[in-house]
Order: sequence, then structure tokens, then C-alpha cells
Amino acid sequence: MWKMLVVLAAVVLLSPLAGHAQDGRVIDDVAKALGAGNLRSIEVTGSGVHFAVGQSAAPGMPWPRFNVKSLARAVNYETATLRDEIVRTQAEDPPRGGGMQPVRGEQRQILVVAGDHAWNVMGDATVPAPVALAERQLQLWTTPHGVVKAAAAHGATVQGRTIGFAVPGRFTVRATVDEQNLIEKVSAVVAHPVLGDMPIEVVYSDYKDFGAVKFPTRIRQVAGGFPALDLTVTDVRPNAAVDVQVPDAIRQTSNPYAQVTNQMVAPGVWYITGGTHHSVAIEMQDHVIVVEGPLDDQRALAVIAEVRSLIPSKPIRYVVNSHPHFDHAGGLRAFAAEGATVITHEVNRAFLDRALAAPATVRPDRLAKSGPKGKVEGLGDRRVLTDGARTVEIHLIAGNLHHDGLLMVYLPKEKLLIEADAYTPLPPNAPPPTPASPFQVNLADNITRLGLAVDQLVPLHGRIVPLAELHRTIGRTN
Repeated sequence: MWKMLVVLAAVVLLSPLAGHAQDGRVIDDVAKALGAGNLRSIEVTGSGVHFAVGQSAAPGMPWPRFNVKSLARAVNYETATLRDEIVRTQAEDPPRGGGMQPVRGEQRQILVVAGDHAWNVMGDATVPAPVALAERQLQLWTTPHGVVKAAAAHGATVQGRTIGFAVPGRFTVRATVDEQNLIEKVSAVVAHPVLGDMPIEVVYSDYKDFGAVKFPTRIRQVAGGFPALDLTVTDVRPNAAVDVQVPDAIRQTSNPYAQVTNQMVAPGVWYITGGTHHSVAIEMQDHVIVVEGPLDDQRALAVIAEVRSLIPSKPIRYVVNSHPHFDHAGGLRAFAAEGATVITHEVNRAFLDRALAAPATVRPDRLAKSGPKGKVEGLGDRRVLTDGARTVEIHLIAGNLHHDGLLMVYLPKEKLLIEADAYTPLPPNAPPPTPASPFQVNLADNITRLGLAVDQLVPLHGRIVPLAELHRTIGRTN
């Protein structure tokens, strides 16, 4: 979940909170103590634990934890780039929540921000991640030396031992300085598609000398009220060669979430794809049901526009939320601004009520600008929506470890099952994992338990496949 600027002074417009002569002297003292004056870049390595922010097994639970065998962070302050390479392993048994669980053996993740581009690298795939942009930019400029450089370049204020600055539309920062003039704590608020404003806190401790600079050897982060990272730093290389280039595929994709395609999978049922997260539009007699509002305003508005193009005369009355993981709930505020009612499991209702009512002051979104707060309806094990001609069944995927309130949508006449994260089809002819994912086995068990006659699965990641493909993946013959 972590996301400026080609040249800091030229591209980022930090907003000073005030501006006194003494402020510059305090910042200079901090820069001197840290050795930031001649620092252009830095590489940091360490190990510890990190947490999949926004991927808890139920609202109010901590984010899922992973062991970090190694984390290598490379930062270039002159080009405003940050690259994290993480090698992680499964930490929780059984695996509960999201974050691409279960992890088999070691998993390598590469998370990058360069200027106004953010992307991920998983294996051979390079995937745009604009939803992570602001948070990764925050990670860059809230490193101890990043705080100093951003503050010094843009006239931030100092109140007592606190340095404050803001990047309009991205985040606000208040950094606390200890008695040795070292950055001790950073309290920030970043624009967030689900929470409106998400608080992030970073605590730095156990500073040591690494050549001409001081750097903390313990870094702890909290995001949205729960732990996000606990890292022990083992090595720091000041002014290392850090050259992060934006891939052509990323540079040429200016608005990836706005790219949508559609496929009619049955009369009046459209699979809306184009990217990593999909939605489904279901036409009823006098309204439309959309299954899933993922990612952020940008993606949600693109889906809404596509639905209006396909079904121009009918309003979107409902948006069904499969579960409130941040990547699957990031567009709900935009749907609420359009007047749609959110349907979710009852265990998620209070959380989504708060999310739709939350202020978005750092970057006001469509809901913050429109005024209405949105409406959320919860269901138990099952709810049926019908207009007399078409029936839409919404079922709890009972006992699924991915989320306690994970929903699937079944169309009995069409024999279609729409689901998210319980099962994502493998590439064609790819060998199935061993052992089978408990999430996938549970989905198959729920289909059998409910007696659903399913011909095709319509996953909200990946591609449409016959039910037999799920059975093959989990090693069943039927």
C-alpha cells in the first residue's frame, strides 16, 4: 500500500505553515546533526516485519503480518525516487486477511515511486500503482534526511521542536526533533481513497554513524491506527548510485485506472475490466446493480461512465462491496456521491458507514465535494434482489480466511458466480499450487454447501473461467 517530483524544488509545491528566521536555523541544526548537507542519495537495508495495510481479516483487526527477510530501500533525493525491494515470508498460520496470502516460501516485491509515477514489479510483470503514489511520496519525504530537505527547500515552520510542512493534495507532515537535533517522530496525514484522511506515524530510534551521516537503526510505522512496519536497519550507504528509470510502459500510461473495457457475459450483464480490478454491471428493469467499486475515485468514475454508456437510461441504485479491503473499497465514496447505496456484509457496515462519513481534507474527493454522506446496508448470510424478471443472490462466503464478511454474487438464471479474492484464475496451463490455497478450497466448499448451479466464475481479478477450472486448481475432479 506505499506511494513526486522530478526535481524537488521544481515539481513539488510544499506549503509553508509560516516562516520565521529562527525556523531556518533550527532546520540547519537538524541537517548538520544528520549529515544531510551533502547527501544526494542513500541505500538502507534491514529486516523485521511488515503488515499489509488495509487487508485485515475483519474491520478493527490489525493488518496481516509478514516476516521481512530483507528490505532494501534506495532513495535519490535529487530525482525524487524511492525503490523498495522486499523479500518476505508467511508469518501467520493460518493465513488470515489479504496481502497476497498465503505466501509459499519466499516472495519478492518491488515497490517504486519516481516523480509522479508509482508502480509495482512482481516477477516479470510491471504494474502501474497510481493509488499508491501519495503514500510512497510520503515515505520518501519522511525519511529523516527527506524531512530536512523538504523543509529547508520550502520554508516549513518550526514550533518548538516540531517541523511542519504540507504537499497540497498529497499529505501533511509534522516531524518532532529530539535533544540531539535528530528526527524522532513523524506524524503525517495522507490522502486516502477509503479513509479520506489516513494518519501515519513513523518513529525513528537508535541512531548510529554511517560514514558522514547519522541514520536510525530502528524504524517503526503505524498506519490507520495499526502497526505497518518494524524494521531493524543493518547497513546504510550514503550517496550510493541510485538510478531509477520509469519504464516506458508506465510513462506512456498516464491514466491507467480510466482505461475500461466491457464484455457482455449474458444479456444485461457486463464484465467491466481494464487493469487489475474488475466490476460487473447488472441491468434490472428500472435500475443497475454494480458489483464492486475498487481502487479509487478515478477508477470508480471510469466504471460509472462505462455503465452509463452501456445502460444510459437507468440509475445505479446499488453497488455491492465484496469486502472492505482498501483495494476493493477505494471507489465506494465515488459511488456514494452518485447516490448509490452500498451493500456489504453486516460485519463491515459500521466500518463503511464511518468511511463514507470521513472527511477528506488533504485532497477533497467526489464525495467530499458533493455533500451527501452515502448509505450502507448490511446483510447476514444471504440477500436476494429481484425485479420479477432477474434475480440476484448475494451470499456470504462462510468461513473464508480472506475476510470474515466476504460476499459473492450469484445469478441463478445465467449460472454466473461473481467473486473477489477467494479465487483468482491462474494463467492458462499454469501448474496449480501445492498445497491448494485454503481460500480457494473454501470457495468451492461454499458453492457445494449452497447448492449453486455454476457454469462460469466471473472473478474480480483475472479472467472468466468455467467452474471446472477452480476444481482443477484445487485438485478436485468435480
